[in-house]
Amino acid sequence: MRVGIAVSLAALVTIATPAVAQNQGTPEQRIDRLEKQLRQVQGRVFVRGQPADTAGFAYDPAATQSSVSAIADRLTALERQMADILRQSEENGHRLVTVETAVTRLRSDQEERLATLERKVRESAAAPPPLVADSSGTPVVAPPRATPSAGTPSARPTPSAKPTPSAKPATALAAPADDPGEAAYSEGFRLWEAGSYSQAIASLRSFIAAYPKHRRVSFANNLVGRSLLDSNQPRAAAEALLTNYRSNPRGERAPDSLYYLGQSLMKLGQPAQACKAYAELQDVYGGKIRQELASLLPAAKAQAGCS
Repeated sequence: MRVGIAVSLAALVTIATPAVAQNQGTPEQRIDRLEKQLRQVQGRVFVRGQPADTAGFAYDPAATQSSVSAIADRLTALERQMADILRQSEENGHRLVTVETAVTRLRSDQEERLATLERKVRESAAAPPPLVADSSGTPVVAPPRATPSAGTPSARPTPSAKPTPSAKPATALAAPADDPGEAAYSEGFRLWEAGSYSQAIASLRSFIAAYPKHRRVSFANNLVGRSLLDSNQPRAAAEALLTNYRSNPRGERAPDSLYYLGQSLMKLGQPAQACKAYAELQDVYGGKIRQELASLLPAAKAQAGCS
């Protein structure tokens, strides 16, 4: 019985296999059938008729080679510009540090010079030296008096002795003990007399700024011009001397400023202008010119070729 059942099953399998193959058809038919079914599906999915082989994606690349190269060039240019900006920023920072260092050094030097001048002014004000006039009427420091020894009697003037002509100016130019302005001017004068012209200019200008109404302002402005002239700065000297004369023509050293203005113009190679300065000196002041200045004037006019 078992053998009969197995034979029946084998026969059924043998009969069913050709039937299934016959129902499915040849491979070509099966492929055609699948393609038709796929087109039907594509027709429902891609309503607008999008080609089925693309499956909704384009084969064109997102960017062409030329656009990529252009973007790369632009990035390179931007990187170069950024590098230039960073370099310039570093250079500007270095320059700023250099300027700040120079300003700090200059401020320190100015403060040190001002402190030195203030200390000297205070020292001079504490013990101002007596002033006398030289032959030109310019105040100078009087030499210390010799102290007589114990066994030597002090010299006494005879009754017939008369004071010399310079004795009166010496009394008039004696510095009051409580006049710090006089001491400040004397400090600038001593610096000019010693040949320290730049320091003398700074000291005299500090005096002028501190005591603008002092009677020595005309002296100080004139000495500033002479210091510039003596330090081979004739143009600056001419400006300072002309300003002193015009701003205070009644000042005690206004005639001197006119004379030394002519000297400055000679150094600048302008003899005609120097002759005008000498002529104005004589026209404005005439017989009021100091004797020493009056004695220098003829030679100065001859040197300039004045008529």
